[in-house]
Amino acid sequence: MRIDRVRLFEVNLPLVHSFETSSHRKTGLTHVLVEATDAEGRVGWGEIASPADPFYGPETTVTAWAIAERYLVPAVIGAEWEIPEQLEAGWHRIRGHEFSKAGFSIAAWDLYSRAAGSSLSSALGGTRTDVVAGVSLGIEPTLDQLLAQVARQVDAGYARVKLKIAPGWDVEPVRAVRSAYPDLDLHVDANGAYADSEETSAVMRALDAHGLTMIEQPYAPREFVAHARLQATLSTPICLDESIVDIADLQTMLTLDAGRVLNIKVSRMGGLTTARRAHDVAQDAGIPVWCGGMHEFGVGRAANVALSSLPNFTLPSDVSGSDKYYSRDVVVPPVIARQGVVQVATSPGLGHEVDVEWVRSNASRTLDTLTAADAAAAR
Repeated sequence: MRIDRVRLFEVNLPLVHSFETSSHRKTGLTHVLVEATDAEGRVGWGEIASPADPFYGPETTVTAWAIAERYLVPAVIGAEWEIPEQLEAGWHRIRGHEFSKAGFSIAAWDLYSRAAGSSLSSALGGTRTDVVAGVSLGIEPTLDQLLAQVARQVDAGYARVKLKIAPGWDVEPVRAVRSAYPDLDLHVDANGAYADSEETSAVMRALDAHGLTMIEQPYAPREFVAHARLQATLSTPICLDESIVDIADLQTMLTLDAGRVLNIKVSRMGGLTTARRAHDVAQDAGIPVWCGGMHEFGVGRAANVALSSLPNFTLPSDVSGSDKYYSRDVVVPPVIARQGVVQVATSPGLGHEVDVEWVRSNASRTLDTLTAADAAAAR
């Protein structure tokens, strides 16, 4: 297989409801879509779901575009490969920039599974026909507004709700939601907003009393030892997210007992190949996993659903329906959740087709690169 053409689209979509984390509030998303066309004219799509600002991690839309244009497109254009791992080996010298790599990895896996006439789920080794979805709710101006958001999602059938927390917005909102929904599968996510201190430990012990499924990433990404110390004092499992960029990080988590649940994000781990390996390592270690999201458009969301069909994804994943975030998505059909459950696509590749005209109409910039031979022929 050979990729003869790559197109990049920087696409902007507004959110149907603004979303606030411990770092900032956002009203829309800008992601980069990757379209890869092989020598036979088959097309695979990927999504670079990097945030616009360097708050979740160091990557941004600006850096992702630069790395994609200067390094990743040249690494894949004209390359010969049979399986995605071989194509991904072409960018092994590029350190970091996992979100950028993930967009090209997803496109390669989509193209590979389409060429094989297989669904992406089957190509990855998935065993589920549907995936239980959870929702992630941001910080709201008031407790009443938060409870209204929770009620809306529970009424829609979502069985798991994740609350974003930050210093000053933690124990009180959890207490309010738990009081209203005593049996709800509830967990919290701090995105590394807390300092390793006695004050934080007291907050975490207070949260520990509310029957949470997990406390996600209380400390900064590299603070494995602090997470391990905290985990030893809590009955609630700690889940690591930003800390786990590669398999070596996962091994550190396991060795130190710094977390007992793993959030696997395709974008954070550089693509589907590494995400699948993380699933396997965690499964062997007896660590349950779930698939986290970055408010992906339909391309990345469909990839997340396919990954979540693997057997050790035993906790609800952030693969809620497209309509929770976007009034119109970039794929047809959109990802749909019915009573909190998403069906795993069975048609070849991602199982969704990209609405190219809609992508173009929402693109702030594009890049179109052909192999030298094709470029010469076009002239």
